[in-house]
Amino acid sequence: MRATLARMQTRLHDTPHLLRLGRLFSETVLLEVDGAEFYLTFRDGRLEGIAEGPSRKTPWRFAFRTDADALAQFWQPIPKPGFHDLFGLVKIGRGRIDGDILALVKNLRFFKEFMALARDTTGAEELA
Repeated sequence: MRATLARMQTRLHDTPHLLRLGRLFSETVLLEVDGAEFYLTFRDGRLEGIAEGPSRKTPWRFAFRTDADALAQFWQPIPKPGFHDLFGLVKIGRGRIDGDILALVKNLRFFKEFMALARDTTGAEELA
């Protein structure tokens, strides 16, 4: 998971439109996958740090919690219905959002597109 997050960090810094979308986003987000915690610290839309938890001392604004299988399906080039979106995962019971929902909603497109950066979109056109 750590390597995937590092790849997402690199892709984020190489995606100008996403950096523009997140330019006002400076928060720490908890990503929990199968109980493993990752604290993602964003500053002005850039992922500045990835810290592994658990930690009771690291404050976070909102959390997205899911399981590894659901996240793997979300990261498919063309995900199945329900796995195509973070709120889709919540709706089918495979994800949960906690904390300050307003902070998420205000930066929803940025965070959704950031989470989708791990998708391998090469060859996705042929699958459609």
